[in-house]
Amino acid sequence: MFDELIDKIKNDKANLTKFRDLFVEKDIASKTILLHEGEISNHAHFIKRGCLRQWFNKDGKDITFQFFFENQAVASIDSFMNNQPSLFTIESIEPSTILSFSKNNFEQIKQIYPEFKDSFQDVLFQRFRNYAQLFLSRIKDTPQERYEDLIKNHPEIIKRVPQHYIASYLGITPISLSRIKNRK
Repeated sequence: MFDELIDKIKNDKANLTKFRDLFVEKDIASKTILLHEGEISNHAHFIKRGCLRQWFNKDGKDITFQFFFENQAVASIDSFMNNQPSLFTIESIEPSTILSFSKNNFEQIKQIYPEFKDSFQDVLFQRFRNYAQLFLSRIKDTPQERYEDLIKNHPEIIKRVPQHYIASYLGITPISLSRIKNRK
C-alpha cells in the first residue's frame, strides 16, 4: 500500500509541483550506509529494489536485527520522529534502489494526504510485531528452531542474505550456523 500511496502523490496533478521532489530516488551500491549508529535520522526510505539491514555494534561485532526487502519502508523511527541519536546503522546488503524522503517532507505529506499517516502507522505496527516475535524467539527458541522458522517464514532471507549476517540475526556464530545447516 505504501508504494501505491507514493505513486498517488507523485501523480497528483493539483500538487505535482509541490510534491515533485519530495521523494528522491537513488541507486545505491551494496554496503552503502544510509544512517550511522549515533546519528540523527533526517530521512526515511522505501525500497523499490534490493535488501537493507539494520544493525548495531556490540563490543566490535555487528549484530543484525532486521532485514528489509522490496516494497518495505526502513528508518530509525525513534530518531526520525524524536530527533534522538539512532541506536543502529542502516546499510544496504545488495545494490538497491530506494525512494527517500526527509522529515520536513514527511510532515507536509501527512497534512495533505492523511492516508500516508495511516500507511506509516501500519508500517510501525508491523515493525513492532516483528520485534516482539524476534524478542520472544530469542528467549524461548533454540538456535535450531530459530533457523527452521527462518526457512519456513522468511525464505527470502536465506536466499539473498550472506550467511554471516544470518548468523548474527539468529544470535549465533557463523560456525554454529554451518553446524545447524549440516544437521538437516
